[in-house]
Amino acid sequence: MPLHPEAQQIIERTRIGESGPAPLALDAQAMREGFAQTWTMPADLPTVGAVEDTTIPGPGGDIPVRIYTPEGAGPFPALVWFHGGGWTIGCLDENEYACRTVCAGAETVVVSVDYRLAPENPYPAAAEDCYAVVRALHEDGARRSVDGDRIAVGGESAGGNLAAVVALMSRDLAGPPIALQVLVSPVVGHPDDGRPSYRDFADGYFLSKASMDWFFTQYPRDAADLTDPYLLPLRADDLSGLPPALVLGAEYDVLRDEGEEYARALGAAGTPVEVVRFDGLIHGFFGLLATDLTDARRAHDLVIRALRDTFDGRAR
Repeated sequence: MPLHPEAQQIIERTRIGESGPAPLALDAQAMREGFAQTWTMPADLPTVGAVEDTTIPGPGGDIPVRIYTPEGAGPFPALVWFHGGGWTIGCLDENEYACRTVCAGAETVVVSVDYRLAPENPYPAAAEDCYAVVRALHEDGARRSVDGDRIAVGGESAGGNLAAVVALMSRDLAGPPIALQVLVSPVVGHPDDGRPSYRDFADGYFLSKASMDWFFTQYPRDAADLTDPYLLPLRADDLSGLPPALVLGAEYDVLRDEGEEYARALGAAGTPVEVVRFDGLIHGFFGLLATDLTDARRAHDLVIRALRDTFDGRAR
C-alpha cells in the first residue's frame, strides 16, 4: 500500500535515513549526539506501578537497566527488552513509552537493558550483556518481583537482533529457558545479502542502507564475525529448539525481508511463529516512533496479547 501519511510526515521532518556520505563521515559519538537532538521524551507516558533505574552485574561491569513493574503483587513474568540503534547509538529513553505500555497492558515486568555500545565495545559485548541480564533474572529475579521461570526477550532493530541472539545462546548454553521472542524489525542478515527491501528502500524511508552499512563498520571486529550466528542469526546452521516467536516488520524498511525470511526459517525448523507486516509504515514504528504513528498501538497490542497468551498458560 502507499506510504502512510504519518510516516511520510516523519520522513519529511527528519534527515535520519538519508543516504550519502554523512553517516560515514561521523564518528559514533557525533552520531549519538545528533540522534539525541532529533528525539524528545513524550509528555504523556502510560502509568505503571513503579519504574527503577538500577544495575545488574555483567561480564564487562555493571549493566544499567530500567525496570518497569506493573500494579499489583508479584512475582510477575518478565519481558527483557533491548533497544535499537545499530549496536552503536540509542539508549533506554527512546523505548520509555513502549515499555510502559507493554508493562501495563500485559501485567508483565519489563526490563530494558542499556547494553554496551560499539565501537568502544564491539561484538560480542552487547550480546553478552543481554544474555547476562536474562541469566541474572532467571537466577535472582524474585527480589525484583520477577518469576525467573517466565521470561521472554524482545527488541527492535539491533535490539531484535539481540533478542534473537539471546534465544540462540539460551538454547546452546543450557538456559535459562525463554518463553517467547519478540522480534521487531530484527537485524538478522547483512546489508549486502541482496534482499529486495534493501534495494527498494535504500534511501528516503527513514532508515537507509548507508546507515546500516555504517553500523556494520562499528559492531563487528572483523569479517570473520559476520559468519557467527550470535551476530547474524540467519547464519545459523540449526534453528531448531528455539522459543516461539512474534516477528513484526514494516513494509517500507530495508530490514523487512530479512525479518520475514528469519520467521520462515524458524517455522521450517519447527518453531511456532506469528509474523505481521505493517503496511505503509517505516522503521522504528514500535519504540522510537510510538507516539507518532497511530498503528504503533496495534503493534503494542499484538505484543501484549502474545505475552498474555504465553504467560497465562504457564502461570505458577
